[in-house]
Amino acid sequence: MLGLAAGLEAHSVALIGWGWSALVEALASLIVIWRFTGRRLHSHAAEERARKAVAVSFWVLAPYLVLHVAYDLGAGQRPAPTVLGIVVTTISLVSMPLLGVAKRRLGRRLGSAATTGEGTQNVLCSLLAGGVLAGLAANSFGWWWLDPAVALILAGVAAREGGRAWRGKSCPH
Repeated sequence: MLGLAAGLEAHSVALIGWGWSALVEALASLIVIWRFTGRRLHSHAAEERARKAVAVSFWVLAPYLVLHVAYDLGAGQRPAPTVLGIVVTTISLVSMPLLGVAKRRLGRRLGSAATTGEGTQNVLCSLLAGGVLAGLAANSFGWWWLDPAVALILAGVAAREGGRAWRGKSCPH
């Protein structure tokens, strides 16, 4: 939520997208928790539903980002530096790889593509935080165009990883 608030304040579509991706990631975490509760613990059908739900959670983000970039470019919006954005993306850049790698290992041990895919979202969150942080830094040099470029890259990565998760594949980070 902090990333989303910072992005809206700074008119940074990359930071807004990163904030939305964090909310999508939280949704995916809830999906994985659902997957491993009650009778679903050993259910192949529940694993498939969870895996596909995680894939859809990736796909929720992509069209929003593309439309937001188009709107901002059309309206002449330019991002502004934000201390809150720098702080939350830096924390994510440091913490998310650890969480993502742990979830990916757990997913492989459990044979759960849903858990592995959710771990991939954590790793991507960190990589995207690095891109957003670079975009925020570039704003101080007048390179405003890097922010929407990062947002479009984020949209492409989300679409690709959604497809991989849907098929039960996971990226090898």
